Amino acid sequence: MKCLPPILSAVALLSLAACEDAPLPDQTGLDATSVPGTLIQSAPLDPAYSIPGAGKALSISYLSTNGVTGTGLVPVTGEVIYPAGPAPAGGWPVVAWAHGTVGIAQACAPSRNPPSSRNATYLGAWLKRGFAIVATDYQGLGGEGVHPYLNARAEAYSVLDSVRAAQKALPELDRKVLIVGQSQGAGAAFAAAAYAQTYAPTLDIRGTVATGIPYMTPQIAQALLADPGKPVGKGSGKGSVKDEPDPIVAYALLMGASEAGLNPAFSPTEAFTPKAMHAFGAASQMCLTGLLDVVKADGLTRANAFQPGLGHALAPVLQAMAYPTLKLNAPLFVGTGTADVDVAPQGQLLLVKDACQAGTTVQAHLYKGLDHSQTVLASLKDSEAFTTAVMANEPVTPSCAPTPQ
Repeated sequence: MKCLPPILSAVALLSLAACEDAPLPDQTGLDATSVPGTLIQSAPLDPAYSIPGAGKALSISYLSTNGVTGTGLVPVTGEVIYPAGPAPAGGWPVVAWAHGTVGIAQACAPSRNPPSSRNATYLGAWLKRGFAIVATDYQGLGGEGVHPYLNARAEAYSVLDSVRAAQKALPELDRKVLIVGQSQGAGAAFAAAAYAQTYAPTLDIRGTVATGIPYMTPQIAQALLADPGKPVGKGSGKGSVKDEPDPIVAYALLMGASEAGLNPAFSPTEAFTPKAMHAFGAASQMCLTGLLDVVKADGLTRANAFQPGLGHALAPVLQAMAYPTLKLNAPLFVGTGTADVDVAPQGQLLLVKDACQAGTTVQAHLYKGLDHSQTVLASLKDSEAFTTAVMANEPVTPSCAPTPQ
């Protein structure tokens, strides 16, 4: 599965096999009126879906607040993966992993699929650092309902409640939490750290690590509404048919398909051209890799797929992407590749600037010549130093204007 970012990111300038341990207690008998962060089921994770070299691995379902409405409970799925070997005294600290775009169909949920080679390497590094991984699928992915794609509140609640559920009901987990995300998941990680201040204030969140992070402001949304198809930002013109499919087209289709599932008043013809209608139908059925294949096969570009009314049609999605605050209580690590054509580097650096001005301790790193995916693994060395500091409650050296490394 490819983990790629959302449409607005690129225009952000405008824009293990189960161990032989004693089985866990059955979690299926919990009352459906339980509070958010209640584990309702756990079972051994298919070994093919775990991380090589990991210890015990579980698939889970838990209750979270409906992030679309802000009220009521919805079941959400995910996974918990432990390091190999005995737990340290007090248990394993937790990495709350927020994944990148995989699609909106339930079958695309990471807990139902093997990790990509890159993600297996990346998450394997966190296991080797001594963290257990608690990974949500997000509301509507792998569970009931429609996935509210890019909805910051829904993503945040899913991340935070996965941790609360795991820490309350599963063994050998410490209270300390580091939130880690990439691409769509980087936005989810930032949103989780922001919403935690009021939604889950008792979580011991030590810091946030984000690579390829999207950013939405009212100004970016206004610019996009004015001209949704205009290529903006370094590298944002990627995607000719004879080259590679434009991921921005795929992300827009996913946004539209998600909004159509949530809002009966959504009009696909206001957002997309007749040429794009086949791919629009595929967006709710296929995972991202398959959708990109359709975009390429149908010869779709922003110019021939987007209607002038795209921005207006997707306005609710754009608004739901906004973070509730830019001032986080714990330090933030941001890794950005200068050759990122999926999430404009200028937009990522704008978030760094604005978060710094808001009072967040930000350590930003800029990786010269690296693209969206390459930055993930390249950031490991720097994030290790950052993580060592925040987990020990030591000061983090801020960097709000990074130079390419």
